[in-house]
Amino acid sequence: MKEITAKGYLSPLTEEAKTNKLVYLKEWLCSTDAKRIGVLYLAFALVMGIFGGILSLLIRTELAQHGSQIFDPSFYNALPGMHATAMIFFFIIPAFTGIGNFVVPIQVGAPDMAFPKLNLAAFWILPPAALVTFMGFFLNSLPEFGWTAYPPLSNNVYSGMWGADFWVLGLILVGVSSTMAAINFLATVFNMRCKGMKMFQLPLFTWSVVVTSFLILAATPVLTSALLMLTFERLFPGVFHFFNPAGGGDPILYQHLFWFYSHPAVYIMILPGFGVISEVVSTFSRKHIFGYVLMAWSMIAIAVLGFVVWAHHMFTTGIALEARVGFMFLTMLIAVPTGIKIFSWLATMWGGSIKFDTPMLFAVGFIAMFTIGGLSGVVLASVPVDIQLHDTYYVVAHIHYVLVAGSMMTIFAGAYYWYPKITGKMYNEFWGKIHFWLTAIFINVTFFLQHWMGMKGMPRRYYDYDPQFEWANTISSLGSAALFAASLIFVVNMVWSWKSGEDADENHWYGDGVNLEWLIETPPNHHNFHEPPEWKPIIRQHVSPDQPGGLWHAKD
Repeated sequence: MKEITAKGYLSPLTEEAKTNKLVYLKEWLCSTDAKRIGVLYLAFALVMGIFGGILSLLIRTELAQHGSQIFDPSFYNALPGMHATAMIFFFIIPAFTGIGNFVVPIQVGAPDMAFPKLNLAAFWILPPAALVTFMGFFLNSLPEFGWTAYPPLSNNVYSGMWGADFWVLGLILVGVSSTMAAINFLATVFNMRCKGMKMFQLPLFTWSVVVTSFLILAATPVLTSALLMLTFERLFPGVFHFFNPAGGGDPILYQHLFWFYSHPAVYIMILPGFGVISEVVSTFSRKHIFGYVLMAWSMIAIAVLGFVVWAHHMFTTGIALEARVGFMFLTMLIAVPTGIKIFSWLATMWGGSIKFDTPMLFAVGFIAMFTIGGLSGVVLASVPVDIQLHDTYYVVAHIHYVLVAGSMMTIFAGAYYWYPKITGKMYNEFWGKIHFWLTAIFINVTFFLQHWMGMKGMPRRYYDYDPQFEWANTISSLGSAALFAASLIFVVNMVWSWKSGEDADENHWYGDGVNLEWLIETPPNHHNFHEPPEWKPIIRQHVSPDQPGGLWHAKD
């Protein structure tokens, strides 16, 4: 069949696909083109993000006022765990995987991912995994032990709940998918870089994906081991006693295994965002990133330190004081490489000719609010403070400033930044800016007061609370509803613009993009490049201060 190149379809479609919807779906759903797989990841993440957002609305609706509102305590107890599972494992991680699938091969000058079929298989594990994970909704058997699944709640009280078993199985499948994707990214970057490109010449987004992939490969097997042990203990309680003290097990062992994965998982969810922000800040400041080599090493340092601080989640479990002091010091030490990144972004913007389009607004908003989340993390790193604030709403506020004001805002920044390249269309800039301002305002309306609630002693994951917290919870719930509505603006803008937006240029952002994805056609052809590219250093020369882009050229 004759092939044609259709603008906005990412890669060549057959003539038959243009007229036959089944063939069109097959060429999308079965394609091994990394760009299409990346779009599938993003579409899946979008659906799961909406689902997770709905669960958060249910939680905040119940907590809007003191007393029983809508749900019985048993159903409510399951909601926080289901919400966290949806947002962490099925929204944030797949969203960054999708952006990486589209961008990384192009940035390193590769025609595709190293293992295209493995790439497709890694994606298609996720939808069944999501169905299995949330099977409890269909079985009327939701797990009530939160996203951490601590024993003895997860291996004793609810041992007969099939929904909990399906939840564990679903997370194991997610780990398999993430491991496959990580292997693929590493093989692509290390073996398929274009001629002349060395590791410390990689774009910082690609660097962030490389570091994140190492984190996934090192941490995911530990979580899988813990979940398998939990499964054996649940299904054969008379035989296995890994975490049951009555049989010689130790429930604290599960916490060590769980957090050995789940603390690095925080950086799995934020390091790609750091890479996105580095690209956006550099492009819209019209300057090369300040301290490139130090930025790359700081990501490596964050990853390494992320593996040795897991027990700061366990200060209240009775571990030795000497261990707690050591983990406190290491946790505070992570602020150093993180601070390097923040100061580097600020130094890049300093003296730059900044253009505040939507991606840059989200980047600047991220830097401001992630700093709040980071500072509250340093507060919680102190052993006596953490003992006082553990399992209060202060922790809820901290993690949401890190993941909502952190990961989610960087996902939005990346989506807006690469949207013209992905679709060949331009989103509506006015509604993009409306989306940003509503998001920035209502993130703070929703979560800032939760710091105060935690300081006053309101515990998290409780069905009801002391009436003194009602006014703050009402404000938080209203902010949550507005934040969800703002996200729907993003969805409508993206979908509408794909069909009806203006055509985008190859280097859409004023000619200021210097990585390879901005030097090829929009959208890219099937194998990205007509000829294998050769890397050359790029420098910027401003012709005049008020000229909107300046000139880029290859250094001789």
